[in-house]
Amino acid sequence: MLNSLGTSSHETVLILDFGSQYSHSIARRLRECQVHSTVLPFDRSLEEIKSLLPKGIILSGGPGSVYEHNAPHTWKQIFDLGIPILGICYGLQEIAYQLGGQVAKGTKYEYGHAMLNVVESSDLFRDVPSTFTVWMSHGDLVTELPPSFVSIAKTENCSFAAVFAKPHIYGLQFHPEVTHTEFGLQILRNFVVHICHCRCDWTMEDFVDSAIKSIKQRVGNAKVIGAVSGGVDSTVAAVLTSRAIGSQFEAVLVDNGLLRRDEASQVVHRLRDTCGVQLKYVDAASRFLQLLQGVVDPEEKRKRIGKTFIEVFEQEARSSGASFLLQGTLYPDVIESSSHLGPSVTIKTHHNVGGLPEKMNLHLLEPLRDLFKDEVRAVGILLGIPEESIYRHPFPGPGLAIRILGQVDEQRLEILRHADSIYIEELKRANLYRCISQAFAVLLPVKAVGVMGDSRSYEQVIALRAVETVDYMTAQWYALPTSVLESISSRIVNEVNGVNRVVYDITCKPPATIEWE
Repeated sequence: MLNSLGTSSHETVLILDFGSQYSHSIARRLRECQVHSTVLPFDRSLEEIKSLLPKGIILSGGPGSVYEHNAPHTWKQIFDLGIPILGICYGLQEIAYQLGGQVAKGTKYEYGHAMLNVVESSDLFRDVPSTFTVWMSHGDLVTELPPSFVSIAKTENCSFAAVFAKPHIYGLQFHPEVTHTEFGLQILRNFVVHICHCRCDWTMEDFVDSAIKSIKQRVGNAKVIGAVSGGVDSTVAAVLTSRAIGSQFEAVLVDNGLLRRDEASQVVHRLRDTCGVQLKYVDAASRFLQLLQGVVDPEEKRKRIGKTFIEVFEQEARSSGASFLLQGTLYPDVIESSSHLGPSVTIKTHHNVGGLPEKMNLHLLEPLRDLFKDEVRAVGILLGIPEESIYRHPFPGPGLAIRILGQVDEQRLEILRHADSIYIEELKRANLYRCISQAFAVLLPVKAVGVMGDSRSYEQVIALRAVETVDYMTAQWYALPTSVLESISSRIVNEVNGVNRVVYDITCKPPATIEWE
């Protein structure tokens, strides 16, 4: 478990973030090696860096150029701490810049796959072939190495694709943390195991024991309240907290009338009946639907739904007498909220509950804030949570309101619920649901001409969306087998009243978003 400074009882490898979109991927990869990792902004004080007692330090990539005015730089003194250091992309250039090398803009950008040739043996390339494919993403490059550095690998366009200086400073121009790089995980494993000499003792079994003790100690005899949606984050947080303090915790499920078919009853059954969580069900469907009458703008839908949810939950929180608010914040949210140069500067609003903690003077309880999504799922399995909850696809806070393009009403909700349930049912029947990161149906604000039986029809159109992604920042549309698409389309058109056409979305993110609104 982390304390307020982010330190851990486990050995930690520290990642200094220079604004890379891949910093969280580096941390996640190290967790796969069973090594705890912490991401901090590049400009954290030298005293704080030293206080964390890191076994190693990784300097991330970043969008800047080290030679530009106001470029991000870390403390030169970190190279004198006697701690193994690995620089990745910008991190390599930072090492060269700080220690007397030269960095310049390349004659051309290098973005994509490149063939790496290892030219010197090294612990970093242990159990890795001498030639393999790596992923490059840079415009600058090191043109002259600092004193005492040697090149240990190169590509056609980069003479210093990997460098080394005794006793244990390494730099890579390519990105080992992305799946496009062959043997990338092995390279990172070599760094933490054979260079940093980490014990590799970060396990979810230890985390669960530690988290339960920490929750008990922090909460004492106070009460805790938390909103649950059925998603894996809120479900695991609720079950973990319930295991720690029992009836002192109350989960609240607010039914906004915008959930999927039978979702509210399923969530109640899994949490209350199967997992033993004290749960209160609040039926506020009519209140939400009344506020959405005549609203077609997606942002206005989100605002009204969010505001109303806060009002409903605030009423429940006040009546509960709780002193703590449970939230399912995960480590990627923490990274984004603390990064000076990264993709986000605020924790996502669906985790922030609209400022409710400050408004009601509630203390935040975030037992999962040190975990990535795959680790949360592992914790859920250890806690005995049903797989339907563990592997449930993400569902937006505004619910089906933003999967109905245009006005939301009971009739259109029922059409979408029915179509979506058929879609998910068929994906599970074909054993594809767990292969896909997110899948859902969308009701479009158009009608199409069709022929049903011997009659002309003029009915609604359903769009299907399925994507695969690692981090949800980018996503690839999923190529469903034609036979599965045919089965889904046939069932929807034949079983859902008011629909005569089904289309499949084959747009990646970017340029599209995953959700339609």
